[in-house]
Formats: sequence, structure tokens, C-alpha cells
Amino acid sequence: MAGLDKETREMILDTLQKYAERKLTNDYLLELDHKDEFPHEVLAELYDPMQLGLHLLFIPEEYDGLGGGAYDIYRVSELMASIDLGVATGVLATFLGSDPIRVGATDAQKREWFGRIAEDSLLMAYGATEPQAGSDLAAMRTKAVPVQEDGLLTGYHISGQKQWISNGSVADLYSILALAPGGPSWFVVERDTDGFSCGKPEDKHGIRASNTAALFLEDVFVPVERLVGAEEGQGLAQAQAVFGYTRLMVGTFGLGAGWDALKRAIRYSHERVQAGATLDQKQGYTHKLIVPNAARLEAARAYIEWVAERLDSGEEGLQTEGAVAKFLGTEAGNKAAEDAIQALGGYGYTREYMVEKIKRDVRITTIYEGTSEIMEMTIARDRWRSHLMSRGDFYNSWAARLENAHQKEPDNGCAFAALALRALAVILERCRLDRLTRNQHILFRLGELITYAETAAVFTERVLSHPTEAIQLDGSTRQALARIHAREAALKVATDGLRWTVGAEQSDPNLANSLNLPAIYAAQSGLLQDMNYARDRLNEAF
Repeated sequence: MAGLDKETREMILDTLQKYAERKLTNDYLLELDHKDEFPHEVLAELYDPMQLGLHLLFIPEEYDGLGGGAYDIYRVSELMASIDLGVATGVLATFLGSDPIRVGATDAQKREWFGRIAEDSLLMAYGATEPQAGSDLAAMRTKAVPVQEDGLLTGYHISGQKQWISNGSVADLYSILALAPGGPSWFVVERDTDGFSCGKPEDKHGIRASNTAALFLEDVFVPVERLVGAEEGQGLAQAQAVFGYTRLMVGTFGLGAGWDALKRAIRYSHERVQAGATLDQKQGYTHKLIVPNAARLEAARAYIEWVAERLDSGEEGLQTEGAVAKFLGTEAGNKAAEDAIQALGGYGYTREYMVEKIKRDVRITTIYEGTSEIMEMTIARDRWRSHLMSRGDFYNSWAARLENAHQKEPDNGCAFAALALRALAVILERCRLDRLTRNQHILFRLGELITYAETAAVFTERVLSHPTEAIQLDGSTRQALARIHAREAALKVATDGLRWTVGAEQSDPNLANSLNLPAIYAAQSGLLQDMNYARDRLNEAF
């Protein structure tokens, strides 16, 4: 397995936490937000090898880094997001900017660029998105025109514009995606190159401690040695190769920010008295604003850890799994922050209590590195192919595994998740028979239903066999949260699936019976008991 040993990882996390407690106080972070100011000093200290050397985490050991794996970066990213998502975005931008080098560069290029990043603590930016193309990398207009001398290729003149680039006007190095004659290709561009300039920082809704700016390239000459991988046309493949990894990290940002907001709401509920009792004992508060969010966030965590472990074991791709992790992690984080404002009432709407800022910050995670809608489409298209290629067995066989697991450990909620998977298989097959996926909206909704079913399956399968070290909740509490999420997934897949297939004019009059709705409704038995238990344990933990 790639990555750090547990002792080293915990030392990094502990050092980062202590730094945040000393330097990144609420007052300081609110001041950065108010001034819309990028904290150059903070990033310099975070990257200083004598203090934290956080940038070394993503650099392989053979290039003078720490060689952190996906699991390590997930843990650090969650902690960073719980401290401040704007600062975390500045750090992630360097991770992201170096990814084309990590997956596509030659050994000599890796030695040069990783060596410089490690030694000089350079900030990087990832220049892919364009004003008219958005996240559609294939529609980009930035061009790389070859330059030849005496019949030999010496470099490229790059012209074009990039938009919404994190670290855009503060980075030292930029990975730029441009269309060369052989196809889309990545190039490494230095900040002071002639013809290269940055726009003014964007005045953003949230993550105001991060820097976001447009990039302008006018006949920027890039030597041929800075063509990543020394071969044209590999850019989209290299971008695809890191999506499972980078989208996992953004999902983790949603997880960290969401839990920070939720913990603030829980702590507030211990002190706020209403009608003779604290809010932490009132179901109208806890069962609406606290427990469902904890269940979704922990389902996202289980899935994130599952994907991270697979990446660290050497498995490649996982773009769809990364999309699932990002979709649920960011949507759950956004919802938790929204509900935290409601939980604090009028205080939640003021800047002093931080949850208002967290909500503004976490909102971007559902947009950058691929919007939630792009995630839904990515998930649906890939799993649609899996359904077709397996002749409907993809989710049914997974459900069978869960049903077997239920016999061994009935308290995990595997049986509830199996109901979700079997209902999903029915919905997908009905979409195939009636050709319902010709409706774009059906595909989008399938992406959401697939996310809920898969995260329920992974959470219930792993809740005891793979206990997390990232949060102070015991196994029985997480079992209760897994059962809550699995029940929600089963009900959502069946009822929303029925709604949208009927809305698209599906032809089976017995579809409702095929979804096993009576069993799904029966599975809701015990839900309030589980929510009561989870509430009590969350109150004790936070």
C-alpha cells in the first residue's frame, strides 16, 4: 500500500492542528474573509519544511517528498477544510496543479519539477477550465503552436485564456492544458514567462481566503522540454487519470467543512434552553438538523476511505467512484452547513458564529472540479454501461453479497442497503426496456440514486470491518448511522425511481410491486430508535 505509516500521519495531523489553534483563530479567519485576502504568510509557513512542509505530502519519496497516498491526503484535506476551506483550497491547488506531472511526466521532468517544488516550496495552479468551455475540457480553445528551428521542434507558442483558476495570481508554476496538433496536451509554464499574465482576483461568495483568477496567454513560448510526458495528445487521458483522486479530495473538503458546521450546531444545542430543556434533547431539532446530516457525512466518509484504499493499492482510474465520493461528500457538507445556520437561529445568520461563513465556503465544493450535475451524469453513464454489460446483474450481485453479510452481522444495515440495490436494478432495467435514458433528466436522477445506493452499500459493508480513525464515534454509533442512511437510500431509490420512470411514461403497470415497496417501508421500523441512539452518542462525543 502506498502512503505514510499511521504514526507519521498522526504526527502531521497533530502538528497541523496545533498550528491552526495558534495561528488560524476564528478572528483571524473572519478578518481574511472580510478583507478578501489571500494569506501569503500562512501558505509560506504551511509549506516551510522547518515548520509543516505540507507540500511534501503529495511528492513521491524518490523526488524528495513524503510520498503520501490518497488516504493520507484525505485525512489532511479533511482537517484543512475543517479549519478553513479557503486556506485548504490554496493547498489543494498545488496538489491539483502537480497532478499532470505526477501521472504523465517523464522521470526527468518529475525530478526537475518535483525537486523544485519540494526545495523551493513553490505554489502551483491547474489551468484547465476556460470561459466558454467550463468543465468540458474537450471544448477548449487554448492553442499550442509548434515552433521549429532547423527542422527540429524546440517548443510551442501558447495562446488562450483560462478561467476560475485557484492560486491563479499567486502561483509560481502553472500546468496549462492546450490544444497541440497531436491533441490536448499539458505544459508547465512559469509565472514570469513573457506573454503570460493573470487577471485580478475574483470577488467570490465564499472561500475568500483563497485566490481565484483568470490566466491570459499571448504567444507564450514554452520549451519542448515542458510538454508533460514529451508526447502530444495525452492531456485528456492524463486529466482523466487523476479525476478519481482529485474529486475524492474535493469530496473530503465537503466532509471536513460539513462536520465542522455540524459540531458547532451540536455544541450550541448543549447550551440553548427552550421550553425547559436543552435543544440537544428535542427531536424536532436533532432528528431534522443533526442526525440525518451525520448519517450522510459518515456514509460519504466510508465511501471516500474505500476509494482511497483502492487507489493506494495501485488500482487505476476510479473516475466514477471519485465522482460518487465528490457528489455525496460535497452535497452532504453543503446541507450540513445549511442546517447548522438553521440550528443556531439568528446567531447562525451572523458572521461571528462562523457557520454562515462555512456555508458560503462549502458551497463551491459542489461546483469546482466538476459540478454536482457533471458528477451525476458521469456516475449515471458509467453505471448504465455496467448494468447493460452485466445484463442487469451488476447491482443484483452486490445485493446478494450484502444479504450474505447481513446473516453474519445483522446490525450493520446490510439488508436495508440490499433493498436499495435491488430496487436500483429494477429501475435501471425499466429504463432500458422503455428507453427512458433518452431523457437527460432521467440520467441525472439515476446518478443521484446510484450515489445513495452505493454509499449505503459501502457504509454498511465496512462499518465494523474497516473502522475509521478519523472521527471519535464508536462502532455501535456508526452502525446506527449506517442503518439510518441505508433506510433513506432504499426509500429514495424506490420512491424517486418510481416517480421519475412514471413521469417518463414507463410501461409496466406492476412496477411499484417489482420495487418491493412493502419491504422497504417495513425496513423503516426502528428508525426513530436509531435516531435517538445516534443523537445521544453525538451529544456525548461533541
